[in-house]
Amino acid sequence: MKILHLDSNHPLLVAQLATLGFQNTEDFTSPKEEIEKFIAQYDGLIVRSRFPIDAAFLGKAKKLKFIGRVGAGLENIDTDIAEQLGIKLFNAPEGNRNAVGEHALGMILSLFNKLNAANSSVRSGKWQREAHRGIELDGRTVGIIGYGNMGKAFAKKLRGFDVEVICYDIKQNVENADAKQVSLHELFEKTEILSLHTPQTPATIGMINTEFINQFKKSFWLINTARGKSVVTADLVSALKNGKILGAGLDVLEYEKTSFEDLFQTKEEIPKSFAELLSLPNVLLSPHVAGWTIESKEKLAQTIVDKIKNEFC
Repeated sequence: MKILHLDSNHPLLVAQLATLGFQNTEDFTSPKEEIEKFIAQYDGLIVRSRFPIDAAFLGKAKKLKFIGRVGAGLENIDTDIAEQLGIKLFNAPEGNRNAVGEHALGMILSLFNKLNAANSSVRSGKWQREAHRGIELDGRTVGIIGYGNMGKAFAKKLRGFDVEVICYDIKQNVENADAKQVSLHELFEKTEILSLHTPQTPATIGMINTEFINQFKKSFWLINTARGKSVVTADLVSALKNGKILGAGLDVLEYEKTSFEDLFQTKEEIPKSFAELLSLPNVLLSPHVAGWTIESKEKLAQTIVDKIKNEFC
């Protein structure tokens, strides 16, 4: 079987697939239109997020038996068409769930202890202890929306804290020893820290908006290491300004391109709501790297190899 790799990944991916007898071709630069001309000769495709794998592309991939996505989400692939064509889809949320859990916890602790502001203050020659007095996580209720691989990994990281962990998921009976599954009503009633761990779907795009935010009984902290389009930035900014949201840790942003590689080419493109978000001191940002560790790079690749091996060897 011949496999085309569209993005660079950990070298073990190609090495192990070759050992298993697969023929590997790497093409990290050809535009989509060029790849469409020869995709018909390949049985497998390995991608990250370089360009959308849409119906037109899949229609030209006459021999394609599987697509391996070295990451968690599949929103860049037309999954309905792939299913109709009998193409197997492999993703790897098992590979970076631990990294995402650690990152989400790190964002909470950094926000609670004002670490970014304190670091900048000391570097500027100031020694303002009272201004950087923090708050503690113990005794609070953490609400998780989406209790799959990522949500469970985050809940596991909270074991060492004296917190109540509750979760809401559209699937039934997903709770485990680390979190109690509750209704949305109970989530709204009790949550003090909200962490998102949902995939990007039509149901989750724009999910965190003013109407949703205002249903929470208490003011709360928001952590998003899932997908940027789940949060309406303008509504988040309003909630941060009026105190309904006390602070936000955002690894993902509404304005990300589908490749996840950049935001804006020029300053003129920056929306007003995003400029406002950047000015707020109680917001912590990172460039979609929650699942992006040295260890996860290897684990993601290994997960894809193992799934291909289990299916085709």
